[in-house]
Amino acid sequence: MEELKTEAAYTAAISGSQLSAVHFMADWATECATITAVLQELTKDNSLSKVKFYQLAAESLPEISMKHEIVAVPTVILFRRGKAVDRVDGVNAAEVTKKVKAHANDPTADLPAPPALPKEDLNSKLKRLINTRKCMLFMKGNPDEPKCGFSKQTVAIMKDLNAEYGTFDILTDDEVRQGLKSFSNWPTYPQLYIDGELIGGLDIIKEMVQSGDIQSMIPTKVNLEDRLKTLINKGNVMVFMKGEPSVPKCGFSRQLMEILKETGVEFATFDILTDEDVRQGLKSYSNWPTYPQVYVKGELVGGLDIIKELMEGGELVSTLKGE
Repeated sequence: MEELKTEAAYTAAISGSQLSAVHFMADWATECATITAVLQELTKDNSLSKVKFYQLAAESLPEISMKHEIVAVPTVILFRRGKAVDRVDGVNAAEVTKKVKAHANDPTADLPAPPALPKEDLNSKLKRLINTRKCMLFMKGNPDEPKCGFSKQTVAIMKDLNAEYGTFDILTDDEVRQGLKSFSNWPTYPQLYIDGELIGGLDIIKEMVQSGDIQSMIPTKVNLEDRLKTLINKGNVMVFMKGEPSVPKCGFSRQLMEILKETGVEFATFDILTDEDVRQGLKSYSNWPTYPQVYVKGELVGGLDIIKELMEGGELVSTLKGE
């Protein structure tokens, strides 16, 4: 089963007329191993010789995962000619097998599809994107890999300003790319917005830097260590996990939520999948390489194994209460 590591490989894999099954997975999610094993067995089925099977690390290609609304792994999506024709969310081996075989044998198989979300009109979509962050840059590429000289220069300026900003790669969505030109009456990229209002492109940004006007408008990054200290002390019991209490996105986080809820002790959480700086920084800050992590009154208690040991020893509740 081939692993799709780039956007180009993903596009090529799903573009053919044959059925392509893509397993959106993560190494940390133990449930994904079950679906991997199911798909590997299906590759041995002679009746499915024309079906192509792939796996894709959901976190390594976030734009693709967002496009297909991958909210948890494992998820298997079936493609034909570049379009998703069906999907199975979660660990459901029987459903994966059923749908792969049905679509392989009959491309027009009328299988239940997930409920379609109402299509967002373009203006609403543009307003939502512009207001995603206080400071938002629409550019070609991303800050790590700008795909035009103007975007590269803008990213360099933002770095010098220590700016805290979000970005959107307009090369990934032609509707946004063309629509934003008309929406803001600005024909080129990059485009910078602050508080939902257009500031302008590279030339305007340069002028405002030289005049000193933009420095007071643009939000700046908080020192990561200070930010981590603030987050750790946000609650008496603070849990850094993958997902949210109602929708954990890894098996370890799910087990931890079940244990903590049984204690009756109140706790706050932070989804480390939403912030890569926090996710990586906290590992070094606390010298603890995995998630979830539990803190009590700003001090690290540990991960799931430590919590289990405390529970078995009858010390968990008193530890969480800081006694």
